Amino acid sequence: MNILMVLTSHDQLGDTGKKTGFWLEEFAAPYYVFKDAGVDVTVVSPKGGQPPLDPKSDATDAQTDATRRFKADSAAQAVLAHTGKLSGASGDAFDAVFYPGGHGPLWDLAEDAYSIKLLETMAAAGKTVSAVCHAPGVFRRAFAADGSPLVKGKKVTGFTNTEEAAAGLTQVVPFLVEDMLVKNGGLYSKGADWKPYVVTDGKLITGQNPASSAAAAHAVLSQLKSGSSKPA
Repeated sequence: MNILMVLTSHDQLGDTGKKTGFWLEEFAAPYYVFKDAGVDVTVVSPKGGQPPLDPKSDATDAQTDATRRFKADSAAQAVLAHTGKLSGASGDAFDAVFYPGGHGPLWDLAEDAYSIKLLETMAAAGKTVSAVCHAPGVFRRAFAADGSPLVKGKKVTGFTNTEEAAAGLTQVVPFLVEDMLVKNGGLYSKGADWKPYVVTDGKLITGQNPASSAAAAHAVLSQLKSGSSKPA
């Protein structure tokens, strides 16, 4: 099995002067779920090279077993430091795509033509598409073959308005993930703030927040192993 992981290259948190990027747990936890299962993982980002890490995700209180494992894993660090360019990634080569979150994707991946094409191509081919936390923002401008939003009529989740409010960034982000998914016709649901919550609808798998990233990755693996779900 081959899984593509797509990370943000955006490092500016709006006009705040603060840094953002990808959320470490949302990369590390799925990465090890996939690697431990013997899956071939390819990591890309719009600019290639080292993606920007959200500094808050590197704070002491944000560490998990997966992030600690990553910090001791020079091989995984090398993979992250040398991501390929998203523009060179073809959906044909992968069984699934997984988007970790962090606030960065709201600015670049949500508007990135290569990301949009990748999502639309893989969904049309009936391949597994997954995103967690803020990363479901990448569906903002992605459409199905019939011209409707990719998430229309699909059960989805993503970072909640209340979680964004708790982070104090409601007025900073370019859009709210929950509101966008609803606007695009997604059948949005959510669990308790900051608790694991994953939704699967056909080949579309979404997770609500950082705590949902490992569970979302396991859902991707289960689907690839069963091969039984209907195409998105």
